[in-house]
Amino acid sequence: MSTDRYVSPLSERYASKEMQYIFSPDMKFRTWRRLWIALAETEKELGLNITQEQIDELKEHVDDINYDVARERERQVRHDVMSHVYAYGVQCPKAKGIIHLGATSCYVGDNTDIIVMTEALKLVRKKLVNVIAELSEFAALYKAQPTLAFTHFQPAQPTTVGKRATLWTQEFLLDLEDLEYVISTMKLLGSKGTTGTQASFLELFDGDQETIDKIDPMIAEKMGFKECYPVSGQTYSRKVDTRVLNVLAGIAASAHKMSNDIRLLQHLKEVEEPFEKSQIGSSAMAYKRNPMRSERIASLSRYVMVDALNPAITSATQWFERTLDDSANKRLSIPEGFLAVDGILDLCLNVVDGLVVYPKVIEKRLMSELPFMATENIMMDAVKAGGDRQELHERIRELSMEAGRNVKVEGKENNLLELIAADPAFNLTLEELQKTMDPAKYVGRAKEQTDAFLSKVVRPILDSHKDLLGVKAEINV
Repeated sequence: MSTDRYVSPLSERYASKEMQYIFSPDMKFRTWRRLWIALAETEKELGLNITQEQIDELKEHVDDINYDVARERERQVRHDVMSHVYAYGVQCPKAKGIIHLGATSCYVGDNTDIIVMTEALKLVRKKLVNVIAELSEFAALYKAQPTLAFTHFQPAQPTTVGKRATLWTQEFLLDLEDLEYVISTMKLLGSKGTTGTQASFLELFDGDQETIDKIDPMIAEKMGFKECYPVSGQTYSRKVDTRVLNVLAGIAASAHKMSNDIRLLQHLKEVEEPFEKSQIGSSAMAYKRNPMRSERIASLSRYVMVDALNPAITSATQWFERTLDDSANKRLSIPEGFLAVDGILDLCLNVVDGLVVYPKVIEKRLMSELPFMATENIMMDAVKAGGDRQELHERIRELSMEAGRNVKVEGKENNLLELIAADPAFNLTLEELQKTMDPAKYVGRAKEQTDAFLSKVVRPILDSHKDLLGVKAEINV
C-alpha cells in the first residue's frame, strides 16, 4: 500500500476485488484489444485485405499488455488511444498497419465503457439478488414475531418483525426490476467514426452501403451484445450513463432506508447488527455497540445518490456530436458509483446475515403500549356486556390520557388496564382485560401477508436467479 499519496478508500476499504477488477486497467486495455480484434476480423470477413496471420498475431498478445511502452509513448504524443495502438503494434509487427483501421478513439473508449458498465451491472445484480434472498430468509423466520410498529416514529398498531423486513425487500425488488431493464437495453456504440456518420468506412469499402450496414451488427455479436445504438455522434449518448447511475442511486436509497431502520431499532435494543468479539464500539465508552456497518451503508449511499447527478449534468451539457468535458467526470463518477454500491451491497449482505433479534425487549416495549392499542377491542367487549358505546369512548379517552400522564410525567408503568378495571362503566375485571393482551391479536394479517409475499413474489424471482445465489460478503473494515 502506498503511504505517500492519496489512495481511494473505495478500493482500500469498501469495494470487492471482483468489482475493482472490472474497473481495472487490465480489464480496460484487454477489452480495447478485443475490440481491435473484432474490428479487424469484421473488416477481413467483409473483404478488406487483412490476413488470418495478422488476426492470429493480434490474438496472441490480447492479454500481455506492454504498459511501459504505452506509457512512454503517451508522454510523447499525449493521446492514450494512439499510445496503446502503438504499443500493440510493437508486439504485433505484422498487424500494426491494420490496428484501429477506420476507427476513432471512441470506438475503443466508448465501447469499452459500455462493456465495463454491463459487467459491473451484472455483478451488482448478483449481489442484489443475494441481499433479497437473505432478507426473505429473515422475514420468514420472524414472520409471526409481533413488534410495535411506528408511524412518524411514534407507537402505532403492531406489525411483525418479518413483515417489516418485507418492506425493505420490496424496495430492493423494485431496484432489481430497474436493473434488469437497464441491463437488457445496453447496446454498443459500434464503429461510427468521428461524427457518427461512418464516413471512413464509406471510403474503405468504396461506398458499398450494404456492406457497411453489416459492420456494427458483426462487431456487436463478436463482443457478446445483441446490437449497437442505431445512431450516434462520436460517442454513445451520455444519457446511458445517467440511466445506469440512477439505478445505482435507487439501490443506495433502498439500502439507506433499511440501514436507518436498523440503526433506530439498535437504539431501541430490539435488533442489532453483527458485532464481533474483539470489535471496539467507542474509543472512550467501552460498553458501546454502535451500528457501525449500518452507518457506513448510509454514508456510502448518500455518496452514490449525489454522484448520480454527475452523468445527468454531463449528458445535458454535451455539445452537438461531442465535447470532451465528459471525460474526466466519467473517469470518476462511473467507477466510483459502482465501487460504492458494491461496498454497500457487501455491507447489506453482512448485516442482514448476522442480524440479532431480541424478542424479550420487543415484547416488553410492545406490552407497554398495547393497552392503548387494545382500547377499541376493550370498548367492544364492554358494549357486549351492556355498556353505551359513546359513553365508553369518552371514558376510555379520559383514562388513556391519565395513563399517559402517569407514564410520561410520573415515570410509572402503563396502568390503563387497572384504571379501566376500576371503572364500573366497563363492567370488566382486570383478569378479563389481561386476556385481551395477546399481541398476536393486534398484528392484523402481517404473518399472512409475509407468507404470501415470500411465496408468490420473492420465491419465483429467486428461482429464476438461482445460479446467482450463494454469495457471502467479506468486508474489510
